[in-house]
Amino acid sequence: MTRRRPRRQSRPASGSRAARAAALLCAALGAQAGAQPVTETVVVTGSAAERRIVEAPYAIGAVDAEALRAAGPLLNLSEALGRVPGLLVANRHNFAQDLQVASRGFGARATFGVRGLRLLTDGIPATMPDGQGQIAHADLAGAARVEVLRGPFSVLYGNSSGGVVSVIAAPVREAAAEGALDLGSFGLRQARAGLALPFGADDDAPSGQLRLGAAAMRIDGFRPHSAAERRLVNLRLALRPEGGRDRLVLVANHLEQPAQDPLGLRREDFDADARRTTPEAAQYDTRKRARQTQLGASWRHRFDDGALREMQAAAWLGRRAVAQWLAIPATTQLNARHGGGVIDFHRVYGGAEWRGTWRWSRVELQAGAQHERQEDDRLGFENYLGPVDAPRYGLRGERRRDERNRARSSDLFAQAEWAAAPAWWLSGGLRAGRVDLSATDRYPDNGDDSGARRFTYANPVLGLRWQASPTLTLHASAARGFESPTLGELAYRPDGSGGFNGALGPQVSRQAEAGAKWRSGAWQADLAVFAIAVRDEIAVATNSGGRASFRNIGRTGRRGAELALAWQPAAAWRFTLAATLLHAELRDAFLACAGVPCTTPAVPVPPGRRIAGTQRASAFAELAWRPRGLGEWALEARAQSRTAVDDANSDFAPGFAVWNLRWLGRASLGGGLAAELLARVDNMADRRHAGSVIVGEGNRRFFEPGAPRSALLSLRLVQSF
Repeated sequence: MTRRRPRRQSRPASGSRAARAAALLCAALGAQAGAQPVTETVVVTGSAAERRIVEAPYAIGAVDAEALRAAGPLLNLSEALGRVPGLLVANRHNFAQDLQVASRGFGARATFGVRGLRLLTDGIPATMPDGQGQIAHADLAGAARVEVLRGPFSVLYGNSSGGVVSVIAAPVREAAAEGALDLGSFGLRQARAGLALPFGADDDAPSGQLRLGAAAMRIDGFRPHSAAERRLVNLRLALRPEGGRDRLVLVANHLEQPAQDPLGLRREDFDADARRTTPEAAQYDTRKRARQTQLGASWRHRFDDGALREMQAAAWLGRRAVAQWLAIPATTQLNARHGGGVIDFHRVYGGAEWRGTWRWSRVELQAGAQHERQEDDRLGFENYLGPVDAPRYGLRGERRRDERNRARSSDLFAQAEWAAAPAWWLSGGLRAGRVDLSATDRYPDNGDDSGARRFTYANPVLGLRWQASPTLTLHASAARGFESPTLGELAYRPDGSGGFNGALGPQVSRQAEAGAKWRSGAWQADLAVFAIAVRDEIAVATNSGGRASFRNIGRTGRRGAELALAWQPAAAWRFTLAATLLHAELRDAFLACAGVPCTTPAVPVPPGRRIAGTQRASAFAELAWRPRGLGEWALEARAQSRTAVDDANSDFAPGFAVWNLRWLGRASLGGGLAAELLARVDNMADRRHAGSVIVGEGNRRFFEPGAPRSALLSLRLVQSF
């Protein structure tokens, strides 16, 4: 959904030749017969209050509900977020592993989970206090939009916030029930149901909104041993008591997702047949079972008078359990220090936040505090039964690990915006916090891995926006970012001794960004250029016996440019483009591991090598045609250059370009019943490609194949009351 908001009355500073020249240039480019004005999206991420995208002094993108539904069966964010520049959301086509998400290179190294970015669902963090996150429970079917914040202002979201991905829930405007059925290639079948119900006396602003959604999915997968299931339930209740100054929102969701793990492929296997599965997947019966339940509540109060205009408070609580069977030989687990081939952890997490908003004539200030915590009971077991020389894999054997891991974070933050002049706005903020990480080893038979670390940080950011003309806005910003090690990265020391890896420190970044946003008739363009310098980047140190240790490898750099372009020359036609150039390199030399086992890195990695998991270029383009009464036809193209699989750049996943075709039609069937039919053919040319890479995989099973040609048919029925 998009919302129109009155344009602020502003003009270029008197006598500014640059402003007059910019205005004349934009007017000339925008003068086109039949041009259709592009509706501007309102976003809330990164600012003290909601802003139109053009008003935000930073790079931000949004994907609305219609684009989400047209992109696929609403299984994960990789379907739709390719249309946001600067962001990589790689589809592993493996439900046993979380999405691979990176923003300007942050998060590209993550081998599991989402690392280095902050994830939010309906305002509730999906990133844990230690910086690791996942977003499989997001209610994409009930979302109004997904907002993606890149660049310096993301540091205001705290530790490990190289970017922000936020799923915003849709408001309930009318009573409706819906049902949907998705059928696709490789055995995909999914049933979805939803109920939206406003209640209360005021139809324009009902005192209550209820949204309930449920989905059940099964897929066989295009590779052997890649079947998966998913069951997801989401509930959202919003209450607005009489008077309208208070608003209470309650959310609850539950996720169950058992999935087989086909693992990655080695280069020779990928080149021979990208639809095969490595034999180890069946041998060890690699798989994962995840279950999560989450509750949340938020309250907002608006004041009629005084500088304090709004107060908000939120709290959330959740439980997550994961059991995963890995491909680790029994002989490897004979090592007394080994933690076993089955990971089994039970997590309890929660947090609370308070913030207030103050407004004066030309200044807006938001300040608050947040506290989060997680506690993991982490167990490890052997992944076999029977003797070592004749093991029966895929079972749960003897216990090999028993730890209680804790993470806590406490933050204070403030952000202010000042209208310094009619055409100038200054924004700035600071987030300061502390992260406490600890482990208590309750199974000392394989060595005592207990330990604790504390990290503190202060992230400042400053931004400037200049409205050069009614159609052109320029912005610039700079910030300092901070990323602490996760509990998993601190777990083991490179020398194999017990205790936390005390030598591992945080990585710190300095970021700068400049950009332009242009709106003129049928045209809409956002351009951003950036430079990022990172000190003490975190990377793998050793990999031995199923235990990976980490270290700081020195300096790295990222610089690049991002372009988002939209053109609607007529009501029936629309063209969009998202393009990214990224130069991400290592600036210091170090030694790396070449394989497994590795206890002493010995491979020289010189400066100038590409950061693992990154690409030099990527792009998404879409040409859509909506003839009267014939639905919408669209041709999509997605392309990216080759991807480095490790820091030594020992191999690359080849670059690729895939083409997709879709048709989306809607019809009214009478009596308040409407139908929506989506048909898609993805990868029409059946291009063999790597959808993602497993960065630094010790057994060199780097390549996760992208899906071959596939088809999807989705039917959605909506009954309005």
